[in-house]
Amino acid sequence: MDVRNPEHADLLDWKALKSQCDFIASRQAENAAATRTALLAAIKEANAQGRARAEELLMADGGGLACATRISKLQDQIITILHDFALNHVFNAANTPEASRLGVAAVGGYGRGTLAPGSDIDLLFLLPAKKPAWVEPAIEFILYILWDMGLKVGHATRTVDECVRLSKTDMTIRTAILEARYICGQRALLTELETRFDNEVVRNSGPQFIAAKLAERDERHRKSGDTRYLVEPNVKEGKGGLRDLHTLFWISKYYYRVRDTEDLVKLGVLSRSEFRLFEKCDDFLWAVRCHMHFLTGKSEERLSFDIQSDIARRLDYHDRPGLTAVERFMKHYFWMAKNVGDLTRILCATLEEQQAKDAPGLTNVISRFANRPRKIAGSPQFVEDRGRIALSSPDVFKEDPVNLIRFFHVAEMKELEYHPDALSRITRSLSLIDNGLRDNEAANAIFLSILTSHKNPAMTLRRMNEAGVLGRFLPEFGKIVSMMQFNMYHHYTVDEHLLRTVEIVASIEAGRDKDINPLAVSLFPSIEDRQVIYVAALLHDVAKGRPEDHSTAGAKVARKLCPRLGMTVKQTELVAWLIEEHLTMSMVAQTRDLNDRKTIQDFAERAQSLERLRLLLILTVADIRAVGPGVWNGWKGQLLRTLYYETELQLTGGFSEVSRKERAAAARIRLAEALDGWSQKDRKTYSKLHYEPYLLSVSLEDQIRHAGFIRDADKAGKALATMVRTRSFHSITEITVLAPDHPRLLAIITGSCAAAGANIADANIFTTADGRALDTIMINREFKNDEDEIRRATSIGKLIEDVLAGQKRVPEVIAIRHKGKKRNTTFTIAPAVTVSNALSNKFTVLELECLDRPGLLYEITSVLSDLSLDIASAHITTFGEKVIDTFYVTDLVGQKVTNENRQANITARVKAVLAEQEDEARSGMPSGIIAPAPIRGVKKTRPGA
Repeated sequence: MDVRNPEHADLLDWKALKSQCDFIASRQAENAAATRTALLAAIKEANAQGRARAEELLMADGGGLACATRISKLQDQIITILHDFALNHVFNAANTPEASRLGVAAVGGYGRGTLAPGSDIDLLFLLPAKKPAWVEPAIEFILYILWDMGLKVGHATRTVDECVRLSKTDMTIRTAILEARYICGQRALLTELETRFDNEVVRNSGPQFIAAKLAERDERHRKSGDTRYLVEPNVKEGKGGLRDLHTLFWISKYYYRVRDTEDLVKLGVLSRSEFRLFEKCDDFLWAVRCHMHFLTGKSEERLSFDIQSDIARRLDYHDRPGLTAVERFMKHYFWMAKNVGDLTRILCATLEEQQAKDAPGLTNVISRFANRPRKIAGSPQFVEDRGRIALSSPDVFKEDPVNLIRFFHVAEMKELEYHPDALSRITRSLSLIDNGLRDNEAANAIFLSILTSHKNPAMTLRRMNEAGVLGRFLPEFGKIVSMMQFNMYHHYTVDEHLLRTVEIVASIEAGRDKDINPLAVSLFPSIEDRQVIYVAALLHDVAKGRPEDHSTAGAKVARKLCPRLGMTVKQTELVAWLIEEHLTMSMVAQTRDLNDRKTIQDFAERAQSLERLRLLLILTVADIRAVGPGVWNGWKGQLLRTLYYETELQLTGGFSEVSRKERAAAARIRLAEALDGWSQKDRKTYSKLHYEPYLLSVSLEDQIRHAGFIRDADKAGKALATMVRTRSFHSITEITVLAPDHPRLLAIITGSCAAAGANIADANIFTTADGRALDTIMINREFKNDEDEIRRATSIGKLIEDVLAGQKRVPEVIAIRHKGKKRNTTFTIAPAVTVSNALSNKFTVLELECLDRPGLLYEITSVLSDLSLDIASAHITTFGEKVIDTFYVTDLVGQKVTNENRQANITARVKAVLAEQEDEARSGMPSGIIAPAPIRGVKKTRPGA
């Protein structure tokens, strides 16, 4: 390429810049430092203007590949000018013979002629056989200018011999040289390198190179989560990203000796439509990457939430009913990532076939005999080829489209891998999946067998999804393929989440998750109809992205789809009910007081039967766990188990006040008996400290710990005390606070946690019979090492004690902690406050929903205290960036808040806090309380305790 060609003068006026540089050299001829300073300023300004122009053109035409090509050519021109300047004006080497000159080549991604704004610039300086003295200083001159411009430059300085020798043993160097491209200097050196590289390195080493690149790709995928459906994907290195496309090109170029991807069409490796898809994916991914770099001003490769909306706007996506602009953009992104996977399978299939043909004569014959395909009993349409399922003839799918479904069923039954040629033929046969096949009784029966298999249904469904079969066979599922939800709660696209839900259901049924979900595992054998839970797992979010509530719409989808799958009316209605209620159990368990009888009664009315209760529990557990890593924890498991057991009692007629009192009395006796080595007096005193809610909801192990903690505090004469415990398995750390009960106590505790930067996951609030509060705050774990985490939690406990004792003020320490920190502006959630007297017989229930932020819980509990509300229980639930906090409250005389004016005032005051509006009534309130002497024998309790 001749970089002096004025074709790209729209980014850089090459001639004008060269003339400016020549003028700088002549004007500052006697002052090398001044010359270099002026040269750097001129080149830097030209580069900045050129890249600004590249961004303007990208915004105008949207061409990602064009943008990357423009920036690459801009860089070529700058390097050429620097090279010429060094030879002509710095080292007086203009008259050096051509054979003694330096050669400069682009390698790696830059060698392909593409650069993102923040990409590394990889250069290869080729040394002549007879190296003049000025060569290495000239290279340093060029590099230091580029580095001083703020560019990231990688470089190697080698002879042709060294390049060839090193590339034989180092696959990274071999890949870089594979894409070497001439920029400036002595062209003959690069020509020689290309020829020798082709003859001495590439020839007869295709299989070795392919194996190395595919292994490298697999390792890269493993590190990035091995799924292309992460909602914050890495555009460059992630599965289905640019690096995967580059790997395809490297392999093709190396094996087929082609210079351009389009040559693969002539060779029959890709069809014309597949090549167009390759170009489309390449252009789209480059556009996204270039926009990301321009937007952030750095080489940002992770498409994180905080830039997704901006990228969507830059790419001109707009809102549509049911989907925001950013969700439409990300769905398009994941669809492109899936296409990259399709292209990879097609190319691998062709390569394998070609390698078999290229084997030498006798080796080929022996290999074909030893590895000849074998028939599969009962499935004449398919054969086994070295442990993989393949097609017995190319027309298998055309002859009977049901084979498109049967193929995956046979592979699972026989535990076979998938031959890439068969998968590529499936991709090319998707048009055969029409309404006739969808209504085919045999096809639907086979599909239901796949979904409810006892082996690995999720893996088979995932392969069907990647091949495009699942979305075509179930159009309702196809609508959510590659769909993401723009929030921090869900880690995967909707389709990947559904497949992971099926995977977890299968794992629960197999008993592999007994340590994680003991109740779900124990209940599964008693399920009357396992088909119902698997179908519900696959379809529960299938109506996401529609204007209608997805649970309601999903139930409608189930009522239409289940009969097609051959399910009975009873099965269909049960699946529809599970989908309609699939969020209910989770929300009740996490946001309601499970010690409140009305909560259990209301939930039992919705469950109606033990079979429904069992199914809903299993689906709820699988749904939460499939959201993403770190979402499920033991605390959520405990809440769900409590809700299940309490509802089971209600449904079987065992739920009564007597039964509850008896269980509490039994729990009190167990606690007294478990206090080994304690005096009879202490056993009696400390086992009688607690009310029913505590005894029925706190494990015996924790009750024993708490009893020891309280007794130690009493012996030490402490009115205020804290205790910490790490729960590494659950990524949770507990801080238990013992203090005189006070309306503002919870506010001060939560404020202290916020001041320490601790994120509260949940809070258990209890009052003892002698008027003290025993509150346990669960905070998210920060350190892997237990000792570090305990030190952190202990310091937070000390801060709580200091604030309670009035030694520190909460607003001040929170302000110091979060000073200068960037607020979350990526997500918008309208604040909502609901005041209800129908959810509890004894309490008014406040449910709050808004965007999470540091110190939010402190602000909420403070204003509730200001409003003279006594908090009986608090349930803090975080769904990514959104919080749903529920408070069971009474007025100060223990009654519900029934006055409409007061309810309206509570709603207005709390909503002002959620919206971060100034609340003058709160601004003058004190932030701490002075710790009084220990109180004994006081019978103050929280209402309903």
